[in-house]
Amino acid sequence: MKEYIEAFTVYLQEVRQSSLNTIRAYQNDLRKLESYLIQQGIESTSKITETSLNSYVLSLEKEGLSPSTVSRHIASMKAYLLFLLKNGSIKGDPSERIKSPKVIKKPPKILEEDKILALLNMPDVHTSKGIRDKAMLELLYATGMKVSELTCVKISDINLTGKYLTCGDKNERSIPFGYAAKDALVSYIDIREALCNKKHNEYLFLNSQGEQLSRQGFWKILKGYAKEVGLEDINPNMIRHSFAAHMIENGADLGVVQKFLGHSDISTTQLYLTHNHQNSREVYANSHPRA
Repeated sequence: MKEYIEAFTVYLQEVRQSSLNTIRAYQNDLRKLESYLIQQGIESTSKITETSLNSYVLSLEKEGLSPSTVSRHIASMKAYLLFLLKNGSIKGDPSERIKSPKVIKKPPKILEEDKILALLNMPDVHTSKGIRDKAMLELLYATGMKVSELTCVKISDINLTGKYLTCGDKNERSIPFGYAAKDALVSYIDIREALCNKKHNEYLFLNSQGEQLSRQGFWKILKGYAKEVGLEDINPNMIRHSFAAHMIENGADLGVVQKFLGHSDISTTQLYLTHNHQNSREVYANSHPRA
C-alpha cells in the first residue's frame, strides 16, 4: 500500500502541481488510513471495502475529531481511491457512497480595527528585526494573504511603484496595497541586505540566518506581539479575516474581496457578511430611537 501512496504523491506534484502543504496534508491523512487498515488486517488495496472505510470514518469520529477534520480525511481518502481506480490498481471505488459529515461553517473571528492598529504598531522600527516585522504585518493586513503566501513572496513579486504584489501559485492574482504597507516595505528593503548574511535569497522576508522565513517563524513572531497588546487568543488567519471584514464594512464589493482573497467560491467570502450584519445591528441598536 505504501508504494501506491508514493505514486499518488508523485501525481499530486507533477500532474496536479499541488502545493507542498497540500501534499503533506494528503500524506498525513493517507498514512493514518494505511495504519488503520493494516491494524484491521488489510494490507492490499484490493481488499479495501466500503465497510472497512466506514469503520475507519467511525474511528475518526470516536477520536473526537471535528466534522471538518473528518471531512478532510474523507476527501483525502476519496481522491486517493479515485486515483487508484483511474490507473487500474483497483476495480471499483469503495468510497463512492461514503458521505462526509455536515460541517457548520462558523463566522470567522475578527479583530476590531483598534486592535489591529495596536498590533501593527508593536514592532520596534529602530531595529532591523522590528522593521522586517512591521513590513510583514502591514503587508498581511493590507492584502489579506495567507501566511503561507506571505512567506513565499519573492522580491520580484513586489511592485512598489504601482503598489501591488503578485501572489499565489496555481491561482495567481494581483493584490493592491496602500501607502502604509508601501512605506513599511521601502524601509525593510533598505535594510534587508543586512539580514541576508551575504547569501543570495529571492524570498522577501528572511529569518536571522538569512533564510526564507517559515510559517512557524512568523507564527512565533505574531504571538509575541499579540501577547504584548493583550491578544492571547490569536492566529494568523485572524488578520486575513479582519482584512476581509473591514473591507466589506467600509463598502468594498464582495466580488472584489473574493478576488483579493483568492476564493474560488463566493459563498466562502460571504461568511464575512455575518460580521458586517452584526456590526450594522449594533449601530442600529445604538442609534435608532425605537430600536
